[in-house]
Amino acid sequence: MAPPPRIARVFGAVNLGSFRISAMIAGLTETGEMVVLGSSHRASQGIKRGYVTDMQAATYAVRDAVERAEKMANTSISSVWIGCSGAGLASQVAQVEVDVGGRRIEAEDIEHLLVSARDVIQPDGRMVLHAQPAHYMLDGADGVADPKGLHAERLGVDIHVMLADGAPVRNITEAVQNAHLQVEAVVGSPVAAGHACLTSEERELGVALVEFGGEVTNVSVYAAGMLLGLATIPMGSADITDAIASAFGIRRFQAERLKCVHGSAIPSPADHREMIPVNAPGEEATGPLARHADDKNRIPRAELVSVITLQLGRLMEEVGKALKGLGFTGQRGQQVVLTGGGAELAGLADFAQSALGKPVRVGKVQHLKGLPEAHATPGFATLAGLVLYAAADPIDIRTIGPSYTPTFDYKGFAVVGRVYRALREYF
Repeated sequence: MAPPPRIARVFGAVNLGSFRISAMIAGLTETGEMVVLGSSHRASQGIKRGYVTDMQAATYAVRDAVERAEKMANTSISSVWIGCSGAGLASQVAQVEVDVGGRRIEAEDIEHLLVSARDVIQPDGRMVLHAQPAHYMLDGADGVADPKGLHAERLGVDIHVMLADGAPVRNITEAVQNAHLQVEAVVGSPVAAGHACLTSEERELGVALVEFGGEVTNVSVYAAGMLLGLATIPMGSADITDAIASAFGIRRFQAERLKCVHGSAIPSPADHREMIPVNAPGEEATGPLARHADDKNRIPRAELVSVITLQLGRLMEEVGKALKGLGFTGQRGQQVVLTGGGAELAGLADFAQSALGKPVRVGKVQHLKGLPEAHATPGFATLAGLVLYAAADPIDIRTIGPSYTPTFDYKGFAVVGRVYRALREYF
């Protein structure tokens, strides 16, 4: 029997969500296969709607999640890739062209093009998380994956830029660094989740990815193979939990259990006859009776489903507005993929399909060797996508060439410094 392939590189990832903080350690074998060595999660602390609200608590939760993954993987890591779902994420596409003169395109031409593309990025004072070439154009014909060796008069490129508010990203980074980990990069969760649960054909034809998180829902639109735009909705599955707790006068942990165990997005005729217990087995004698409950502290399942669908209706209305604002209409606005922890609610795809009037499927992590079944769910798509993104080693135009030019606003003496660097580089 042949020995298993050796691990050539190891990648660590941490996703700081409002509901859970998760960590994953994966290895890339010599044959190019990604293998999950260890993954874990724990309840989130110090995070609210994607923002750090308690540095000490967030750091502790990160360290705990990473240590659990390290124990499972039987190895330690010193650096990680971080997923970011809040921090005012925004996406833009920048385009640049250079004259080639009809000759054969060499590697130097591509590098010159990408260096030139730095100047078209307009961060408007925000932090650039990543700026990557999506695809190239030859004399106006787009969709070229690699122009090297081809002939053209003009060579162009579309650059996808992910922006975020600087202070929240620095807080997320510091929370991880305080856990004695280096940060390789902060990656927008729509990009990471897209790597995990969207096919290349879907990204090419046009697809909307809706990440239904605990307290934030990100709506992103892909077309022509790249992310074209995104919108953030400050609502999530935790709002459904709070609505259940308020409607029945119960604790949040009881409402969460009811939602996960008995909840559904689709009502059925039998719901009125089914009475469901508010308390978990063994806890029947604890706590007060829920509102509308019988003497055994049971509530009609129909009332639970009614509360859930009411909240979902509000969320889908916002998702629909976001899709319209992103131009996801017509022939290309046909496929919607739901992911995130909230997407695990029973019947959600059918509910969303009816509310949005578009085909909807639930996006799970595509086959990843060694991934535990409990983590092969929509709620861990971003985490798995982080290691896949890291292994893909995407090009960032800010690191091309002999020197790196930061893409931030320059004011005061910083303008002088930028001019000096430009003169030194080009003369």
